Amino acid sequence: MAFFSAKNLKKEWENFSLDVSFECEKSTMTTILGPSGSGKSSVLRLICGLEKSEKAEICLDGKDITKTAVQNRGIGMVFQSANLFGHLSVEDNVSYGLVCHGTKKKEARKMACDFLKKFNLENFGKRSPETLSGGEAQRVSLARTLIVKPQLVLFDEPLSALDAPLRKKLAAEIRRLQKEIGFTGIMVTHDLAEAKAVSDKIILMKKGRIIWQGDAKDFNENMLE
Repeated sequence: MAFFSAKNLKKEWENFSLDVSFECEKSTMTTILGPSGSGKSSVLRLICGLEKSEKAEICLDGKDITKTAVQNRGIGMVFQSANLFGHLSVEDNVSYGLVCHGTKKKEARKMACDFLKKFNLENFGKRSPETLSGGEAQRVSLARTLIVKPQLVLFDEPLSALDAPLRKKLAAEIRRLQKEIGFTGIMVTHDLAEAKAVSDKIILMKKGRIIWQGDAKDFNENMLE
């Protein structure tokens, strides 16, 4: 049995329909690739429970989470915008989830400072989010998501707002962290280079359907035509 499976992710809108099923193995990175409007982000919203599908069957680590509340699914999400809490320091942003799960604030801050080292942000703990560059803010957002050890991490085009050199650098960093920490991730992007940089598996979508899926090394850019 696959670590994660999504079956019958079906949704109908006025001018668009979605019908997707796929699986992911544990401690791997899967990228859903496709043009804007292909339904990629809608797939993530269905997986995490922000959208509902009557026929969907979503299982994570052997547990059916289809009807589980969003906050109890064991899923973390990284968005295009870092969405940091402006009134909190970097270390308090990263420790926020730990505190919400019952860790004492002092211990959570220490854990956050130690965790920031994995992201080359060891001297950033006392900084305000408004002093961070776009790339630094996204790394803090990623740290905040990963520190609570979600079973599955969803990435909704987290690098698309950054310039090309920084996108390439952070894609490599996400891949490094994925291998080091061993989290299971699903990323959506329209950028083939980004997909190849982070992925074990690529799923190609067009117009709400999967038209190819397989090992990232086997993906041919001619498939995008």
